[in-house]
Amino acid sequence: MCRPVGSLVSAYRGAMATFEEYLVTVTDDADRAALAHAWEVASAAAPDAVEGASYGMPALKIGKSPLFAVQATKAHLSAYPFSPPVLEGLGDRLDGFKRSKGSVQFSSARPLPDDVIVELVQLRRTEIVG
Repeated sequence: MCRPVGSLVSAYRGAMATFEEYLVTVTDDADRAALAHAWEVASAAAPDAVEGASYGMPALKIGKSPLFAVQATKAHLSAYPFSPPVLEGLGDRLDGFKRSKGSVQFSSARPLPDDVIVELVQLRRTEIVG
């Protein structure tokens, strides 16, 4: 189970924190590893993305637009492509994962497949840059 120290939003209200700084607040080793892996896969899929913050989360960004983020909560891990159409575009590739309008939930026991993360990033990148 994920148990971040303090809220992620609080961490981003003050001085800008990095993904690595956020990651150390996730106390569960397996969750921390799953988040780090998702971030690494997304970063490799968009080498021109820069690290920043969006909606109070550490995020990869293209220009001023958020591209991808991951976050731990008490109940699950979430990936955010910042675009409902991107999630819809993956269709049945997300079967078995709980989704909200703008995120997909996963766990360290059932992480998002690397190819799904790559496709999330590619679809969102296409939305941003055309």
